[in-house]
Amino acid sequence: MPPTQRDYYEILGIERTVDADEIKRAYRRLAMKYHPDRNPGDAEAETKFKEAAAAYEVLADEQKRKIYDQYGHEGLRSSGGAATHDFSRMDPNDIFSMFADIFGGGAGPFGQSGGGRGRSRGPARGYDLETEVAITLEDVHAGVETTVDFARMDVCEKCTGSGAKAGSKPVQCPTCAGQGKVQQSGLGGMFRMVTACPSCRGRGSVIKEFCPGCKGRGRVSKQRKLSVRIPPGINDGQAVRVRSEGEPPQPEESPSGEGVRGDLMVVVRVRDHKVYQRDNNDLVIEMPIAYTQAALGAELEVPTIDHEREKLSIPRGTQFGDIFRIPSRGLPDVRNNEDKGDLVVIVKVVVPKKLTSQQEKILRELAATESQSAVADSNGGFFKKIFKG
Repeated sequence: MPPTQRDYYEILGIERTVDADEIKRAYRRLAMKYHPDRNPGDAEAETKFKEAAAAYEVLADEQKRKIYDQYGHEGLRSSGGAATHDFSRMDPNDIFSMFADIFGGGAGPFGQSGGGRGRSRGPARGYDLETEVAITLEDVHAGVETTVDFARMDVCEKCTGSGAKAGSKPVQCPTCAGQGKVQQSGLGGMFRMVTACPSCRGRGSVIKEFCPGCKGRGRVSKQRKLSVRIPPGINDGQAVRVRSEGEPPQPEESPSGEGVRGDLMVVVRVRDHKVYQRDNNDLVIEMPIAYTQAALGAELEVPTIDHEREKLSIPRGTQFGDIFRIPSRGLPDVRNNEDKGDLVVIVKVVVPKKLTSQQEKILRELAATESQSAVADSNGGFFKKIFKG
């Protein structure tokens, strides 16, 4: 009997209804959090990293996701065309090479150049990072300058990135003789594969005396606070890229951190509003009106997102749920701020729960002039619709 496997949606921390973009973002967050480079010697983190890769491979593929949603893990095992990789046996860097598109175009781990250690073209590039910020609908309308706090790995100041204790130096790796690469044979020696040396992780040298500041990693985690401009019209889930606010290149590519820093992706989350709902660039508001206003027509004052008021004329005989538009009083388009959506007003006729004696007298006099059939017929022939045929 096969061992019990965790649910892929649970692994990525997402709902079953999310779209492909949210699946990619969830995997990216977990990959950055649990990658062994950021958790050296942590076997649990490496296991979680590989679990996330396995979950992403299935859920990011439309066909595999359908099979998994309907039949679970057993469906994937039974479906030859939807077989998955055994990530538990793969090196984390090989996993990154499979999903390089997630971490930057043409890049390797978190946007590193070249797609693998020892094969970079041009300056070494560090990891991209991702964080989230929550804003209001008013912020979407006007744009906002906000502050984000995040942690990133930076070059250790005590050892300037070498990982070695002050006064000591790394020595040549005995496993790869300083090459940083080793050859592995497969299928009885039929082919050979060159991979990063497992002992020095591609550096070509090993540290005998570790720096007390970074424990030999050459990098330390630091908190960073940054002011970020969020443009008007941005949508929930969209990201603002802040250039060169990611991490420096890895120690094996550039011990001192020289090269190109990765970027910071600030994912925007828009909070729900207590009055307005968003429909693309339109803003929708439900406007309560009195029965007399609906019957006789009225001039309304509609509140706008920028705390002003717009006049709206509604005609006699306005019905519950009728929709009116106030042009260009919605949200700006994120690509062209001059192009704005509308303010959409949905009329809700409110029936009073309490009446004064005078109000009740007037309504009873009105009721005496009406009949059920007349009211029903004025609403599109209600009885005719029911008894037709």
